[in-house]
Amino acid sequence: MESTVRGRRGRKAAENAAPSSVQVLDRSLSLLAIVAENDGSTLTSLSERTGMAPSTVHRLLTSLASHGMVMMDGETGTWTIGVKAFQIGNAFLRFRKLGTISRPFLKRLMEESGETANIGIEDDGDVVFISQIESHAPMRAFFRPGRRGPIHASGIGKAILATWSDTEIAKALNGRTLAHFTERTLDTLPALIADIKEIRYRGWSIDDEEHTRGMRCLAAPVFNEYGEAIGGISISGPTVRIDNEKLDVLGPVVRRTADQLTRAIGGHRPEES
Repeated sequence: MESTVRGRRGRKAAENAAPSSVQVLDRSLSLLAIVAENDGSTLTSLSERTGMAPSTVHRLLTSLASHGMVMMDGETGTWTIGVKAFQIGNAFLRFRKLGTISRPFLKRLMEESGETANIGIEDDGDVVFISQIESHAPMRAFFRPGRRGPIHASGIGKAILATWSDTEIAKALNGRTLAHFTERTLDTLPALIADIKEIRYRGWSIDDEEHTRGMRCLAAPVFNEYGEAIGGISISGPTVRIDNEKLDVLGPVVRRTADQLTRAIGGHRPEES
């Protein structure tokens, strides 16, 4: 009998316990999605849609509003999507736009170099490839859109890193293991920083079989209207075709194309501010 009472008390305590941070986040995101579906939602309708108590819904909305994710119309009392949520969504559209605008530049780069041309962005310490124009050569590089690559062993990744300060690079990579892929992989921070300094001086990066044996990549960053690197373009191909002589020829071509794409999206290099 005593153990039964204890069990009931334990269950009651669990029911009354404050939700975990993960539960709060899950509820907040679900609520945000519902708000985004409508032009305006009342507290009552949101409570009914989510199955949460009005007090809980109001608490979550207040928290979301403090971050600009939602806003309340004082006249109607309805909740709508906030400016910050729009900015975040617009960032995704900007990258989609980047993929679309870059196509003719990638096509021209592929034709001029004879190698596969790519465009990618940095995301949470990785490179995400968003578009590609494949070479017509029988042996060529291929990156499926959406594929992630290590920032330290990628031409585009290193081109983006070269626009950051050494301190920013160290902070971003602090605590991360730099994966080893080949004997050429720069898998220590000092080795990577030394290469980054050469990239800054040269104007473009080289992935010299650092991720895949027998493959080379040349890349340069693409900048937004604030002079911030939002991605990079590259060419990739076998080392037998991109030999040492070709590196000096194709590097400026990649850099020039990246600068042209930067201007096409309304951006500029930071030194042009």
